[in-house]
Amino acid sequence: MKMTRRSFMQNTCAATAGLALNGLATRLYAAASEKRPNLLFVLADQLGVNHCGYAEYWNDAHYAGAQNAATPNLDRFAGEGVNFNHAVSNTPVCSAFRSTWMTGQHTTSHGMVINELRLRPDRDCLGHVLTDAGYETAYIGKWHLYANKLGDHFNPDNSFVPRGPNRLGFDGYWAAYNFHHIYYDTYYHTESKEKIPYGPGVFEPDGQTDLALRWLEDTARRSKRPFAAAISWGTPHDPWNDENVPAAYRERFGDVALDQPPNYRPANDPYADGWAVLSRSERDRLEHWRRNYYAMTTNLDWNFGRLMQYLEQSGLAENTIVVFGSDHGEMFGAQGRRAKNIFYDEAARIPFLIRWPGRIPAGRVCDACLSAVDIMPTVLGLMDLKIPSRVEGMNLADQARGQGGAEPEFAFLQGTGATANWQTGHEWRALRTKRHTYARFRVRRPDAPQEYLFDNVADPYQRTNLVSSAEHRTILEELRGKLAQKMGSLNDTFEASSWYRDHWTDGNRIIVRGARG
Repeated sequence: MKMTRRSFMQNTCAATAGLALNGLATRLYAAASEKRPNLLFVLADQLGVNHCGYAEYWNDAHYAGAQNAATPNLDRFAGEGVNFNHAVSNTPVCSAFRSTWMTGQHTTSHGMVINELRLRPDRDCLGHVLTDAGYETAYIGKWHLYANKLGDHFNPDNSFVPRGPNRLGFDGYWAAYNFHHIYYDTYYHTESKEKIPYGPGVFEPDGQTDLALRWLEDTARRSKRPFAAAISWGTPHDPWNDENVPAAYRERFGDVALDQPPNYRPANDPYADGWAVLSRSERDRLEHWRRNYYAMTTNLDWNFGRLMQYLEQSGLAENTIVVFGSDHGEMFGAQGRRAKNIFYDEAARIPFLIRWPGRIPAGRVCDACLSAVDIMPTVLGLMDLKIPSRVEGMNLADQARGQGGAEPEFAFLQGTGATANWQTGHEWRALRTKRHTYARFRVRRPDAPQEYLFDNVADPYQRTNLVSSAEHRTILEELRGKLAQKMGSLNDTFEASSWYRDHWTDGNRIIVRGARG
């Protein structure tokens, strides 16, 4: 049975009532962890920052339609810590982002150049650092780093990640699955291929949040060690059919007008892969899809609020670093594309918020060019933990605290193939500064430019390509040179996607090397 408005309200009340804790145990736990902060990392899937209520980044205005976003908990949270308002995903694809999050390395270094590959476990990852530092770890939700097969996602041979090196150091509590995006009648794994259901009629993010709350309460009662938990929701990733969205949320947006954005194009982008093209019938459904996307996002916001309420009521909020982010955004017809895997802001720009009461100033907005590669070193820097030597990102902990310090000159973005197969001809590289986006495709299509330059301040919807503008010749040459220099520093030789298959995998979609070994 799907969630009704009545069951939605019942679940809300039950969740609130369930936040009560053993007060003595909580105080003991908080005291034991006083000098070492806890970490709660919450990750959405396919949530672009342009669809968050707090984000007014398109020349101090909401992105088209985003004034309808109902994200009160995220909006409040954005004012309680630091908001990195230029955050981007280096490769706006699920597995590439997650690999970068875990390793602190660029896509061509860790090798996750398309989805449905298996990441090499022979490196120091975020989970390893946390476990080695004595943290009680937990991972709940989508993993998407263990596949080596395209499709067949519900087969437990593909969805179960066995305990050991492929959990990348998350050696504590495990309630996860590799990959799927069906949100009712679903399941997770713990220590076997047995599928453990969330329960009849339970919307998956609600069930995952329930698991997280139970684990947090149990950990607070029994452990004197600080905790580090990651919760990875699958929403608001498609499919956006009505059966995949709770009715109570869907009804909220049933009559909301969500028209095409100003940069909508009725023809498909010539560089789009099979996941990015739109059929005529899909274009007809874009507005309906947006409504269900916002419905999923509102549910996500509610679940995030449940987590924040727990931290407040348990006394853990003051000493818990909370990070909220997403792996990439969604194009929804902008630039003639759907989905992700492109340098345009709708796909690349992500929410990235950090709260640590008393340590990070409330309401801080940081315009540093943070990208996914900087997330791991920044979080570890805040926690005063050792950053692995092979990390390629920058520690922006001082920026988060409002203390200035070094920051990236730009974010480096890589498109290394079609979303999940070895089709060539979609590869690109890009830089994003605080003002400009410069991008270049490896192979030019006859009906489209090979290079793109946008002034994101003057042209926030990236509708005017300035590559041929004499006025912008200097900045174009400057960014061309910086792109070549950055690629050279990473040994990124801008190969065709099939080249990575032939040189970096074992032939069975398991990564065996990257650009730097």
